[in-house]
Amino acid sequence: MATMPTSQSLSLYAVFLRVARDRSFTAAARALGYTQSAVSRQVQALEDEWGTALFDRLPRGVRLTEAGRTLLPHAEAVEARLATARAEIEALRTLAAGRLRVGGIATADAQLLPSALAAFRARHPGVSVTRAEGLSAGLLRLLAAGELDLAVVAAPDGRPDGVDLHHLLDERMYVALPRTHPLADRAVLRLTELADEEWIAGSARPEDTLMRTAVADGFRPRTGFVVADWIAKQGFVAAGLGITLVPALAASAARPDLALVALHPEDAPWRAVYAATPRGPSPSPAVTVFLGLLRAAAARLAG
Repeated sequence: MATMPTSQSLSLYAVFLRVARDRSFTAAARALGYTQSAVSRQVQALEDEWGTALFDRLPRGVRLTEAGRTLLPHAEAVEARLATARAEIEALRTLAAGRLRVGGIATADAQLLPSALAAFRARHPGVSVTRAEGLSAGLLRLLAAGELDLAVVAAPDGRPDGVDLHHLLDERMYVALPRTHPLADRAVLRLTELADEEWIAGSARPEDTLMRTAVADGFRPRTGFVVADWIAKQGFVAAGLGITLVPALAASAARPDLALVALHPEDAPWRAVYAATPRGPSPSPAVTVFLGLLRAAAARLAG
């Protein structure tokens, strides 16, 4: 009883089709760049798999048997599907098609991600790009679950499971103050000068905010309002309700009615920024190229 063809036998159909078209093992071998004996063996292997002769061997050439004529349109369909698959895989390899699912923390959207995405889209417009925004912990979970291909995150606590981290830059922090603030014209500030200020923070726990490295060194900010949204934080500062920290990645997108003052190097909290990718699977060509563009954009910003 004949068995259905396996994936290992799919390449035999190209030989079968060539022989059927040329009606000759010799002519098919010449066209395919094989020896005649190699073509004969492959046809025999296909006949063994189907359990019937596909060609009548004649004194001069061959002709399809009834079984061969029955198989012919199916073999043509197999070859057409394989040709389509080859084209699609080649498009993925050359980035003429495919997808890229990118995530990022909010401040990365101010300059770093848009810069890299613009360069990627200009070079590879056929790749479909989608974007997700969130906190680092949530983005890392999406990566580990296979729902993102790459995410720009802040330094996580410990080494997260299921992802690899690729260092992009260490960003410094600025203090955002209202333009009318007495310290707004300073070039550099010390944290001790800000001890009595009310801070607009992303969490009631300073350890969970951009201030965590400063808190570890003994500085205790006085939180006035807890505001998670980056744009809202700026609004609170502009209204004179407090001051806040602005990461270097977001400095270019700060409101014009705010003053950004650098913290003294000995006081400034630093934040490591990484590109995270899922651990284990080989990165797609799109991820490999985009990671390189992210590194280039980060190097420009760090400079």
